[in-house]
Amino acid sequence: MTCLEVPPRPGLCPSRCQPRGPRLPPLRLGLSTATSSSCRVCTLVSRQLPICNAQSYADDLQVAAPQSPTTVRSRLLAAEREEAKAVLSLFLRQKGLRSTLAARIVNKSDGFIEHLVSKLQISYRSRYAEGRELSTPEIRDALLPYLEALSREHGDSLVEVVENFPDPFSMEREALSSMALTPTSSNKQKAIARISTPTSGGALPELVLYLLDLGMDHEEIKNIVRKFPAFAYYNVDRKIKPLVELLLELGVPRSSIPGIIKKRPQLCGISMSDNLKPMMVYLENIGVNKARWSKVICRFPALLTYSRHKVETTVSFLTELGVSKENIGKILTRCPHLMSYSVNDNLRPTAEYFRSIGADAASLIQKSPQAFGLNVEVKLKPITEFFMLRGFSMEEIGIMVNRFGIIHTLSLEENLLPKYEFFLTMEYPRGELVKFPQYFGYSLEQRIKPRYAQMTGCGVRLILNQMLSVSDARFEEILQKRVGV
Repeated sequence: MTCLEVPPRPGLCPSRCQPRGPRLPPLRLGLSTATSSSCRVCTLVSRQLPICNAQSYADDLQVAAPQSPTTVRSRLLAAEREEAKAVLSLFLRQKGLRSTLAARIVNKSDGFIEHLVSKLQISYRSRYAEGRELSTPEIRDALLPYLEALSREHGDSLVEVVENFPDPFSMEREALSSMALTPTSSNKQKAIARISTPTSGGALPELVLYLLDLGMDHEEIKNIVRKFPAFAYYNVDRKIKPLVELLLELGVPRSSIPGIIKKRPQLCGISMSDNLKPMMVYLENIGVNKARWSKVICRFPALLTYSRHKVETTVSFLTELGVSKENIGKILTRCPHLMSYSVNDNLRPTAEYFRSIGADAASLIQKSPQAFGLNVEVKLKPITEFFMLRGFSMEEIGIMVNRFGIIHTLSLEENLLPKYEFFLTMEYPRGELVKFPQYFGYSLEQRIKPRYAQMTGCGVRLILNQMLSVSDARFEEILQKRVGV
């Protein structure tokens, strides 16, 4: 791939934009603006990855005017800074930040950018010694895994680490900056020590005291920190209290808040104004019931920690599947866990499989979204094969799935097999299961066997639906009418 060709602009030499003439080294946005007789029209603008495989400066210098090692080194560093900025900006956007917000974070994070450049120097020490420029893919391959590691360690509080590097949280600078640079098991030990060591006045740290008052015990707090060390460094007034107050405003019982924090401590590190509240507004706009935020968050607090990109990707897939906007909101209100499923690894393959056996994937995901978190090979195919081996056609299996969407979520050994074997003793035609696959959803010992015994004891024969789906009172009434007849 060649570098981007840019049309000539007023005031610049048009001759360099002609196809002939010596080629100068490609420069990147942000390099020195020192005057030069060379045309800068063909400058490589590195703002979106990947752009091109940049050639080495050693090759370029063979056809360019002689330059001092200091000049070359300066240009190399400037180029890598801009590439590092581009990688960081792309990474933040992939995590769901708006482009303008990502740009603002990158532009005021010079310390972190210098840190990323130092990571490049360490990773490609021999290349730097040769005075050779790194290509965009090489820079990306070195930095993205590192950024992913920081993201896993700090969750959405990564933005604070980036913006304030190497002083992420003013009073916790030494410990947390160390965590940002070296996310190792020693960080857990330091974090646990931080919440376990009394202050100079003999009291426990403010964070611990606040959480104890909230209803946690000290061991629970330690478990949170073991899982997410950055939690030990959260400021109570800036991080924990605002979240607790928001949850209370949404109707979350105070007694449920410790459980929410234990499930997803990263929730405390999310910016209210830049991430959490905009995400809530977005979800409400696609139909999540704002009156039920309390239940949604208690059920799955991780929902509000996902990036905008991930949420939009899932919503886009549901729309593609044929689910209406209104029903998407209903699905996420009732089963927010759906957002944790990967579109490419779970949702799409599962939808394609259900379609292949004759099931309506769009209808199914609305009725039984939990079925879409299952592995096709490990869970779905064995259950389909279970019924095929017992004489059911693929069309019949598709009908059963459409009528009872969770049938593939049931255990073969503990549910389907024993209930099917008992079904055979009842001497019903196989078509009864096709008509009423909900049979597999009732308890064998507490519902199916007792009612079957009561029915046969009265000398009555009911279809499966009548025998199982009605209330106890209605079942008694039906039996009495049949016996009377």
